[in-house]
Amino acid sequence: MTSTRPTPHAANALRERFGAVRAESLSLASPLSAEDQCIQSMPDASPTKWHLAHTTWFFETVLLQVHATGYHAFDPRFHYLFNSYYEALGPRHPRPQRGLLTRPSHDEVLAYRAHVDAAVERLLDAPGDADWDAVASVVTLGMHHEQQHQELLVTDILHAFSCNPLLPAYRPAGAPALRLASAPQPMRWCPRPGGLVEIGHAGEGFAFDNETPRHTALLQPHAMADRLVTCGDFAQFIADGGYQRPDLWLSDGWAAVKAQGWRAPAYWLDADDPRLAHQGSVAGGWQVFGLNGVRPLDRAAPVAQLSLYEAAAYAEWAGARLPTEFEWEAALADPAVTQMTGHVWQWTRSSYDPYPGFRPMPGVAAEYNGKFMVGQVVLRGSSLATPDGHVRPSYRNFFPPAARWQFSGLRLAKDL
Repeated sequence: MTSTRPTPHAANALRERFGAVRAESLSLASPLSAEDQCIQSMPDASPTKWHLAHTTWFFETVLLQVHATGYHAFDPRFHYLFNSYYEALGPRHPRPQRGLLTRPSHDEVLAYRAHVDAAVERLLDAPGDADWDAVASVVTLGMHHEQQHQELLVTDILHAFSCNPLLPAYRPAGAPALRLASAPQPMRWCPRPGGLVEIGHAGEGFAFDNETPRHTALLQPHAMADRLVTCGDFAQFIADGGYQRPDLWLSDGWAAVKAQGWRAPAYWLDADDPRLAHQGSVAGGWQVFGLNGVRPLDRAAPVAQLSLYEAAAYAEWAGARLPTEFEWEAALADPAVTQMTGHVWQWTRSSYDPYPGFRPMPGVAAEYNGKFMVGQVVLRGSSLATPDGHVRPSYRNFFPPAARWQFSGLRLAKDL
């Protein structure tokens, strides 16, 4: 069945937005060499080249092969190489082995992107008998999917560079600095009354299925910290023996501390770290590796690269707790609560569970979120690596509790 044809304005706006999102991925990859773009530093991360190819695979597989009459795949073998986790679409290359894909080459991946981009633009210019509503819906989903991978592209290459003894900077010399903004001091507590609140996507604009349906949640009276926990705050936790005190940690978290040898957030370097010998003149005290390379610890900046375990241990040490995701979302209405977005993703104490009445997206996209709703913890907000236009009050990010290669930090809450 053919839907109502799009207005020229709607078609042009979607086409321009598609082009801008696709161009942004290439811009993020531009500081990287072909060798940089092939590396996979751990099973949970993916090579830059794979991100560029997988987001293209999504448009080819979910959009073009379904809605574009006469579309010919760029290379049928790519269907196997660049599928991520869509069981309904058949077998795929193992995730931990994505770094072994030296072929196709970087240039071939760029040609793949150009081939698919041209086909998508032709479809948007002349949808023919395609269902425009379905086309627009899939293109919009694909753009937000690509924006998720843009943030992963940045955090994954940062992890890869952290494994290099030279600790190279992602941002070239002279480029604008990418850093966490400083926080006001001191921390203040904002009382929150509790009661019934509406949670979830309000129905305007795009949202992933895990943000729906909107529903009522009951909050107990509590207080929310007016700002994020800073590096200076966390340095006090370290100095007080926070990583040596099992009484502060969840059981699995303490096991991770012992097994992984954690002594500080993921990219903090102390004066004895041998990698600092390659950095030239480095001041004493903690150093932090980030997108601009190694820099002295900024005590006023929000702490980042924390696992849920570290965030919860700090909260216990501080005589507080982590907020629930519902408390976090409700606090957006409080102007006294600052730094809610644009700095770090904020761990909550909420398991990544379906909302009451949750239903996954139809078709292939049903595998997008719902099947991961076990063993994960919700983070709220956004980070300095989150693309523009990809931030919503209802956005639910999620990771396993031990993950700490993202820009993930914390905000404190406490009961009243």
